[in-house]
Amino acid sequence: MAVAKVLELIGGSEKGFDDALNQIIKRANKTVRNLTGLEIISQKVKINKDKSLEYRVKAKVLFLIENNK
Repeated sequence: MAVAKVLELIGGSEKGFDDALNQIIKRANKTVRNLTGLEIISQKVKINKDKSLEYRVKAKVLFLIENNK
């Protein structure tokens, strides 16, 4: 029987939503094994006073818990 865990992560990028999502995946892959899926919860744009933009993606990342038998 498989057991999974869900992490909620936020990624940001000045390039766009795709890059913000890729930042989440890259970072999660460095510290978590057995990634199996991802659900995008929200996409937002932060606008600074100087009109620069930061694209943000909030996502749930799913990974399987290893069986240590």
